[in-house]
Amino acid sequence: MIVGASVGGVRTAKALRSAGYAGEIVLVGAEDHLPYDRPPLSKTFLAGTATREDLTLLTEDAADAARIRLELGTPATAVDVAGRAVELADGRRLGFDELVIATGARPRPSPWGAPRGLHVLRTLDDGLALREDLGRGGPLVVIGAGFVGAEIAATAAEIGGPAGVTLVDPMPVPLSRVLDPAVARRFADLHTGRGVATRFGAAVTGVETSGDGLVVRLDDGTGLPAATVVVGIGAVPNDGWLRGSGLTIADGVVCDRYCRARGAPNIHAVGDVARWFHPRRRTLVRAEHWTNAVEQADRVAHNITHPDDLQAHDPVEYIWTDQYDWRIQLVGRTGGSLDHVTLSGADPDRSFAVLYAHSSGDFAGAVTVNWPRAVIACRKALHAPVSLDTVRETITAAASRRPRAGMPGR
Repeated sequence: MIVGASVGGVRTAKALRSAGYAGEIVLVGAEDHLPYDRPPLSKTFLAGTATREDLTLLTEDAADAARIRLELGTPATAVDVAGRAVELADGRRLGFDELVIATGARPRPSPWGAPRGLHVLRTLDDGLALREDLGRGGPLVVIGAGFVGAEIAATAAEIGGPAGVTLVDPMPVPLSRVLDPAVARRFADLHTGRGVATRFGAAVTGVETSGDGLVVRLDDGTGLPAATVVVGIGAVPNDGWLRGSGLTIADGVVCDRYCRARGAPNIHAVGDVARWFHPRRRTLVRAEHWTNAVEQADRVAHNITHPDDLQAHDPVEYIWTDQYDWRIQLVGRTGGSLDHVTLSGADPDRSFAVLYAHSSGDFAGAVTVNWPRAVIACRKALHAPVSLDTVRETITAAASRRPRAGMPGR
């Protein structure tokens, strides 16, 4: 049984079949919709260039062909570890031999209530409601300049629906959790250069109704009028239904390096809800990234089908975000107090790479913008210790071999 029908759960089900699992597979999802992909919700779906069908991860026909039984529209409410059963909101009790918990995360709730016109974005229904409100026009204020907030602001500015977009964050720069201030300022300039007003370093103290709209109050006493407000201030794991199960729950389901729940080897966790022991980082990690969910699902499927050949989940961090015409990709460790150097790509104004190093000089990670070859080289380099200088030389050499104008590329 797999509880959670987003990418981690669906990918686990498919990977189990690919690995030769012959038993019954039941996929439980809280939403009525067929399983769908979430990253497009803040981008192409919000812009109206992608449909619900474009987001679908698993159709009914594909589920039937793979012998995956769908139990959608009824959330799980509890798990009986000793009795090997999951309880659903409709009162049913479904037994399992192996359980995979893939219930993901939910947006951190708005501290300022939920007046009409205020949104969070996590589900398809959230996306539909936000798209409808943006279509009515009027100013948009986005609270939170992390990945989701920045993507929503960029999408709204590009489609030109709202009469002005403002991006607010208490930190002095966007993406502050993963970028150092010097690098992050380039991304702040990206937004202002596309017409988005930014209020970085300003904390929101309240969201009030005013006439037919809203006013976002800031700690400097100013108010931002808005027809629509989006709150994107982080996420929390959907682990509340597991309280009282006996599983170790601490900011997610605590797992070993093989993604097995502590003390329950027949229960695994994948995706945003999993907090597993990362072998290289030597600590518990919870990652809210699409790539991690996919790779973790493949690893869990292997470990369920090959219990005598367990493989640790030891990923190289990889995140991407699309904002305007920039494809921003992050690999490994970035930001903080790490040393860094910047390399220019073919078009230095919109193509560059920032390489980070530990104090030892070993390569730690990178941020790349519109430079596919650079990100490929950086991802390869992170699989073994190598110096930042070596990675820089590799990227520089590859750039010098770029095909001349009029010459065929590869």
